Amino acid sequence: MSERGSVLVTGAGGVIGAHAAAEYASAGWRVRGLSRRAPREAGWEHLSVDLRDADAARAGLADAGDVTHLVFAAYAERPTARELSAVNVGMLRNTLDGLAAAGAPLAHVTLYQGGKAYGAPMGFFNTPAKESDPRIIQPNFYYDQEDLLREVAAERGFRLTVLRPEGVIGYAVGNPMNLLMVIAVYAAISKELGQPLRFPGSLAAYDALYQVTDAALLARATVWAGQQPAADGEIYNVTNGDQLRWRHLFPAFARHFGMAHAEPQPVPLAEAMADRRDVRERLTARHDLVPTPYEDLVGWEFGEFIVTSGFDNVSSTIKPRQAGFADCLDTEARFLELFDRLAARTVIPPLR
Repeated sequence: MSERGSVLVTGAGGVIGAHAAAEYASAGWRVRGLSRRAPREAGWEHLSVDLRDADAARAGLADAGDVTHLVFAAYAERPTARELSAVNVGMLRNTLDGLAAAGAPLAHVTLYQGGKAYGAPMGFFNTPAKESDPRIIQPNFYYDQEDLLREVAAERGFRLTVLRPEGVIGYAVGNPMNLLMVIAVYAAISKELGQPLRFPGSLAAYDALYQVTDAALLARATVWAGQQPAADGEIYNVTNGDQLRWRHLFPAFARHFGMAHAEPQPVPLAEAMADRRDVRERLTARHDLVPTPYEDLVGWEFGEFIVTSGFDNVSSTIKPRQAGFADCLDTEARFLELFDRLAARTVIPPLR
């Protein structure tokens, strides 16, 4: 076992889990990354386990008896609130029980939530959102997972921390719920079609305040929370620390991609971009891009929700800063840096 400890990261194929696993590995921990599909690149041990099945989880975690920290980033989409809660609470329960059956000396669990905790999918919510804000009446799987985690933690004696990011961006391939990939692929396809870069959402969303969380920053917050006794039982909003308006960023994105910029034009992304598979395939062949199934490349429905949310989405990050985690990033600069990284890794075509 690593001198630093042993961590299990569920959902390690996603943008959040992959960055958390990489951050722990770089800090000298033994890392097991759990996902149903093996990642293309991983500097950690991969486990293929279906956490939806209690018996499969117990069998798959039988050799994880040295795990001291759990980072729970697994997620399964379902059409109704009841189904969403059932599957995601079940996966958390099966993971905790599987580790207990393996005799793991679990000391800390990190659980991720997000804007749904404040009611973002319902429409506007009170901003800046604070961790002390009351829950909303709408059923929410975040609440159900948290309640289960606190109950089991009290029974078994481990610590826990809940982190709430928003609009996560980061380098990842094959993870469609990634705002970075939505913008990068949309821009690349627009450029190939000879079109200017237009914000594809509503005017209200174009002008509203928004925030994002860099996946690498979130990973640093995850490692920090796992080692801070004072973070036990706490909830922390984790964002880059600044706010943005798409009105300001899209002209900068266009310049970076070497494109003209035009005024917003609402586009139903999920419908419109589904018909652009051929353009992506053409770009892949011409530039020898990383071959990724189109449906795994970008979550257009996820992107459409973001660019049509015409209300301020701002969370206070005072609480984690006062607790000792003061990491922050300039969001515009970070977007441009990550676009360059996607191009350098041949995920998207050369920018200029």
